[in-house]
Formats: sequence, C-alpha cells, structure tokens
Amino acid sequence: MRNSLVLTLGIAVLFGCEQSTETPKTDPLEPSTSPPPQTQTAPTIRYSEEDKLLGLPPVPIPENNPQTPGKIALGDKLFHDKRFSIDGTVSCGNCHDENKTFTDNLPVSVGHSGKTGTRNAPTVLNAAFYHSQFWDGREPDLENQAKQPLINPVEHGLPNHDPILDIVRSDPDYQQSFQDVFEVAGDALTIDHVVQAIASFERTLVTGNSPFDRFYFKGETDAMTDAQIRGFNLFIGQGRCVSCHVIEQDNATFTDSRFHNIGIGIDLIEQDIPALSQAFLEAKYQGKDVDIMVLTDPKSSELGRFAVTDELNKIGAFKTPTLRNVELTAPYMHDGSVKTLREVMVHYNNGGVSDAGARVNDFLSGGIRPLNLTGAQIDDLVEFMKALTSPKKPAEPESALAVN
Repeated sequence: MRNSLVLTLGIAVLFGCEQSTETPKTDPLEPSTSPPPQTQTAPTIRYSEEDKLLGLPPVPIPENNPQTPGKIALGDKLFHDKRFSIDGTVSCGNCHDENKTFTDNLPVSVGHSGKTGTRNAPTVLNAAFYHSQFWDGREPDLENQAKQPLINPVEHGLPNHDPILDIVRSDPDYQQSFQDVFEVAGDALTIDHVVQAIASFERTLVTGNSPFDRFYFKGETDAMTDAQIRGFNLFIGQGRCVSCHVIEQDNATFTDSRFHNIGIGIDLIEQDIPALSQAFLEAKYQGKDVDIMVLTDPKSSELGRFAVTDELNKIGAFKTPTLRNVELTAPYMHDGSVKTLREVMVHYNNGGVSDAGARVNDFLSGGIRPLNLTGAQIDDLVEFMKALTSPKKPAEPESALAVN
C-alpha cells in the first residue's frame, strides 16, 4: 500500500483533482452540513453507441489459447457440468451462478455434500483482467485456476482429474466438440484442453457500460446522480479508494491486482502467527498442497498472500477485488465477513478496524489509515459504487470472440 500512495498522487494529477487535507469536525456517522465537493469534470473521450465494453481495456487473450466460438461454447458446457464432482451435484456454476452475478452471495461457498471452505467466491465477471487468480493469487491465469476446485476436497471433491477425462473421452457430444475445437480424441485429450475451454468461456464474461462509464468515459453528465458524483469525488480524493481500485485515463478495472492487508480476518490468527507461519512453511515444503491447506484450515486461510510467497510482509494480505458490479456481490472480503457496502466503508473509515479505536494488526498495509469521512460522505461513496453496476447480460466482446 505504501507504493500505492504514489499511484494515488499520479492519478490525482491525471484527473486534475487535489486530495483533501481537511479533517471534518463533525461526528463521522452524522450527516454532513458542509457543501458537496466540486463536481469532477468528465474527460472528452468519446465512444460509439455500439461499444458495449465502455470503460474496459481489451480482453487479454493468451497466445496459446486463442478464442473461437466453438471453444467458448464448449467451455460454457463444461462450466455447468455437475458430473465433474464426486457426488454429481457441483459444477463451476454452483459457486459462480450467472443469476447471482457469477458468485453465490454466500459468506463462503458450499461444495459437495454440504462441505464449506474458508473463502468467499469472487465473481467471475471481469476476472479476465486480473494478473493472477484466487484471493491469494496462487494461480497465474484462468486456465490454471480452473484445475484447482475440481480436485479440492471441499469443492468438487475429486481425487484427481481422471474422472473428468473419462467423461469427456466417452461422452459422444464431448468427443465431437473436442475433435472440432482441438482436433484431439482419446488419450490425447487432456485436462489442459478442458481448462482451456473453460477459461475461454470465462473470458467472455466481461461487463462495462455502467453509469460511471457513461458519465466518465462518454461524457454523459446525467448518467450518475448527484450523490454518485459526490461519491466519485470522494473516491478519488479524501477516500483514497482509487489507490488500489484503479481508474486509468481510458479504462477502469477498479483493481491494482496487488495484495494488501486491510485488517480483515487477521485477528483470528494474530497471536498464533509465529508458530502458524512456521508450521505452514514446513507443511508446504514437505509437499502439502497450498490450495487444500488454505481452503480447509481457517487459520491457514488467513495467512493470505504469505501462503504463496513465503514473505512475512504479505501475512494477511489479499488481492484487491474489482468493484465492478460490487452492489450485487455481497457479502464482501475474502472471508465473506462483511455484509454490506456501508460496513465496508466504515471499516476503511476506521483505519482498518471494524470498531473505531480498536487496535490495528501489526501487518496492516501502510496506506490504511482513518479517513475522517462523515456519515453522509460514506453514504455518497456507497451510492457511487452502485454506479459501477453494468447491464445484467454480460457483453460479448468482439476481441474475446475473435477466431484466431
């Protein structure tokens, strides 16, 4: 987070705004009596009416997994196939339900036989723009991410990928599809082909064109309400949210794809960190699977990015999630422990603790400190985040569908 402060200043200059240095004298939970911040001027960038991906950068497509319509359709089918679980009840779509903004709206997800893990299911929408996958970034891309839940004991529960390969190699429809898409059959059909198709489908799940996008990138000054405009000014000013939830000059993914300790969940392990971190490293280097350890043991889960990098300064650090469609993806944080957006903002306003005045953890990221926002300002920030909700049906970007 210390480095993120530099980013904040750079973006502030880019937007022509100044960060507030005044501390309100009012009770932070009482309505503000001060005049609203000056309205931020939208840039003069213009997009065509047909651009359904307004506000997003081009979808990154790996060279070794080009998009084709057939591959995307196959990935869609694989994503929703419940046979790929030990009891035939769980597909990727269970935790990433298109009717629930491609999440499940549960604190932590439910796998086979009612088993629960330790992490909240993030939305798949716009996951294509992350630089790494999972809350702790333990996989580099969508292809590798797709392999893990299938063989995790609290998710799909399979002992290995062989049962999936048995199905796709013997099911006539799958046989034809894999032959058409990858020109493979029999033993030549591997789990890598399966996850490449799933990842290709997921790369079509991108959504822009929110009220914010129309306001900021298209210049539609009436696309956001007055409260949302005030909230936007706080977002890039006194609230300093833009430090991690990034807005660029011509697009906004609302994430820095980095990892920060923001004070959530760390209290569960703080007294145990010396012994817990040592025991985790010993287990890891004896061959224990990090994916399994962090999803089956609540305390190991709270180690965050440390579980991947072994760096002590990453204890309790988790990836910055995108804020796009955040109004629809409650509950929040890596453990699903925060129920509402307002509670999220109160936590940040308190400087990384849910109760004002509570002790902050020793590993708290340096950029987290009290914001001195009033109750009315918190409400405006919440209203702004509602302006990041896209039309319900995800757009299908031409770049993501292109046949290569």
